[in-house]
Amino acid sequence: MNRIENVMRTLAENKEKAFVPYIMAGDGGLSSLAERITFLEKAGATAIEIGIPFSDPVADGPVIQQAGIRALESGTTLRGVLATIAEIRPIVHIPLIFMTYMNPIMAFGIQEFIDECLHSGVDGLILPDLPIEEEDIIAPYAEKAGIEIIRLVTLTSPLERVQEISSKGHGFLYAVTVNGITGARKGFNEQLGEHLKKVKSVSHLPVLAGFGIASPSHVREMNQFCDGVIVGSKIIELFEQGDLDGIKELIKASKIAHVEN
Repeated sequence: MNRIENVMRTLAENKEKAFVPYIMAGDGGLSSLAERITFLEKAGATAIEIGIPFSDPVADGPVIQQAGIRALESGTTLRGVLATIAEIRPIVHIPLIFMTYMNPIMAFGIQEFIDECLHSGVDGLILPDLPIEEEDIIAPYAEKAGIEIIRLVTLTSPLERVQEISSKGHGFLYAVTVNGITGARKGFNEQLGEHLKKVKSVSHLPVLAGFGIASPSHVREMNQFCDGVIVGSKIIELFEQGDLDGIKELIKASKIAHVEN
């Protein structure tokens, strides 16, 4: 069983919620990646989403774009990230998920990329520019290696498509909470809760909400309707500010949410 499926099953059995922070590999230098991963695991993260810096990130907002630029300027490469993950994997026990676009993978070589992910201990892939109609270019390789592809659904996805997408894979379904790019928001559409309930009603996978979640209250709000949250831009901001306590507060909000429900 893939680590992602295993941890999500354990959370469900314990009636707990998932918290998946996003970090940009190489932001602060590639040498900081191991430190940030181990901090997040110790703080209670369920899994960690690791962004691969790319020059044309179509889904990323300003905060993540700037983090990617900083990482690229520091010389971060996909091969370097894989090597770093391989080094620290023996001491990191939670799932590690790459968020990347298809261009870097295709430039690397799809089979070689999957082989290196398997060797390094990468558990999953989030590929926001890969529709399910075209995923056969990589999905069979990932499936054979036991690497989970985490698929996304949006606010505009018809329920029939949500059901089709959620029928694939064994990890979790990534429910995008805004129409647009990543980035912290002050609040969400008042219909979002009902939307997430509908997504859960047709999905056999756990549903995690992401995009725009930026405060402990957001975490608690989203966890009323789904199985956990993914937090990106705010995590990057807090690391850049050196506010590790702020990150701990976000994770803590997820840990107590199931008690309140």
